[in-house]
Amino acid sequence: MEKVSANMKSCLQPAPKVLVSCRGADGKNNALAVAYCGNCSFAPPMVMVGIVPTRYSYHMIQETKCFVVNLVDKKQKKIFDYLGSHSGRNEDKLANCGASVADGEKVNAPLLTDCPVNIECSVVNSVMTGSHEMFIGKVEAVHCDKSLLQKNGGIDFSKIDFI
Repeated sequence: MEKVSANMKSCLQPAPKVLVSCRGADGKNNALAVAYCGNCSFAPPMVMVGIVPTRYSYHMIQETKCFVVNLVDKKQKKIFDYLGSHSGRNEDKLANCGASVADGEKVNAPLLTDCPVNIECSVVNSVMTGSHEMFIGKVEAVHCDKSLLQKNGGIDFSKIDFI
């Protein structure tokens, strides 16, 4: 098979597109679409999310040291597109797009309850990798729709129709 050079930007695909929700020190909620997200440890469970420093949510996560990773199903595509194309600096994005929210149980950040899986995280470290700062979050709690829960406590990801 012949190999040719390809674009290096975002070369590891497919990757889940997620919504990261957070709450500022002032109590204001926000969320943004994030393309750089993944597991980075299983003991203890940790995930990382990459956020550009110019994003409004970046400073909220730096202040409060927590966030929620919300996995997105195609049913939430309209909300995902809205949150990924508007800034919380200018509006209450969550209210304007009709997103349902609830308080996290372990961290001071909102869950996007329409999303099938919510992962509450507390920031334990971060690394500036170039265009993005990778926030490393220790998983404090995982919530999933009851229909996704397997008998062993795992999540049946094959039942989620990811964007």
